[in-house]
Amino acid sequence: MLLILLLTAALVGACAYTVWPRDDEAASADAGREAPAHEPVTLEGALVVQLVAGEISRPQYVHAMEKLAARDDERHPLAVPPDNGPAAAGA
Repeated sequence: MLLILLLTAALVGACAYTVWPRDDEAASADAGREAPAHEPVTLEGALVVQLVAGEISRPQYVHAMEKLAARDDERHPLAVPPDNGPAAAGA
């Protein structure tokens, strides 16, 4: 029982050590800076960023997404497999 308590205390201590701030000066310097904004990687992400920033309206966003979906459908059409009936019916 004592071993379990010691292992639990060690685990809690290790977790606390990893999240505890190392240096008060570094923590206060980081608090004043904004986090770097990541650039969107996909066109959908770019459209969402523009929508949230107010650069495009909601109807413009919907229209652009419709055009994007139509273009994607032309490039990569969905191939639906044939319907062979229920899988367990013949077995």
